[in-house]
Amino acid sequence: MKNTSFPAIGTTAHLLVTDPAALAEADTMLRAFLSDLDRACSRFRTDSALSTVNSSGRASDVDPVLFAALRVAVRAAEETGGLVDPTLGRSMIAIGYDRSFADVPPSSATRVRPVRSGAAWREIVLDPATRSVTLPRGVQLDLGATAKAWAADVAATQIAERLGCGVLVNLGGDLAIAGPAPDGGWRVRVTADHAVSTGGQVIALRRGGLATSSTTVRTWRRADQVLHHVLDPATGLPAKRFWHYVSVAAADCVTANTASTAALVLGDRAPDWLAERDLAARLVAPDGTVTAVAGWPAEAMVSTMEVA
Repeated sequence: MKNTSFPAIGTTAHLLVTDPAALAEADTMLRAFLSDLDRACSRFRTDSALSTVNSSGRASDVDPVLFAALRVAVRAAEETGGLVDPTLGRSMIAIGYDRSFADVPPSSATRVRPVRSGAAWREIVLDPATRSVTLPRGVQLDLGATAKAWAADVAATQIAERLGCGVLVNLGGDLAIAGPAPDGGWRVRVTADHAVSTGGQVIALRRGGLATSSTTVRTWRRADQVLHHVLDPATGLPAKRFWHYVSVAAADCVTANTASTAALVLGDRAPDWLAERDLAARLVAPDGTVTAVAGWPAEAMVSTMEVA
């Protein structure tokens, strides 16, 4: 088994393959796809396809990567009743997340004036025949909640199908698996910060996707408010910190990411919401208390987990 990592799309991309001879080509494929994703979906690039749509409110013959990512984002909104909302671009700008996170000032005396979405996602019009997008008036899109997870799914599948080996793609905590797993499965440390190699729980996955959403890794301060990047669409402000982080395992990374994001917004209602959907999850409170849902394994050193 071989691995590599590199900075991409504002995070760190980790790539593992079961065939060492396939790593170089797999790395090339992943870098190329993430470059395409950045040009299509970045909110921080003035030349991105997303910025063109956000500035005009309408576009035809939209970049195919962006159009596919938009369809995933709208579906996530539909499946969660708007808990995961792609129309929070103006809300993100209002709280100060108006540039790549590395460039966001850590503090400011200016107090936030929230912008609510008003469930504008229901009014997005996508036409597959012409690949056209029409946004409600004044709406700006932000695909941060789903595009990275979708990219992990697509990249892992493409690499596995082309190179015929087992693949794990991890994009800043959004993890997708494709192809045959190594003996014993892929060992993954589940924690709030994917860059940390201690703490959390180690599980072994054979297929599917895993996503962890946190209220503490990406934070900054405005006046007396400590902010983070997971917004509650109902308020336009960061979700209340009922959970330190939530990890969800599912059949694919998009499903896992959508659920982990929704769980942070739901707060104390999250365990029941996840259980109703039979989504295995590990929810960690600020005091370290762990709540396991829908078959998530016990806190053993290494627990094997099967995703349906």
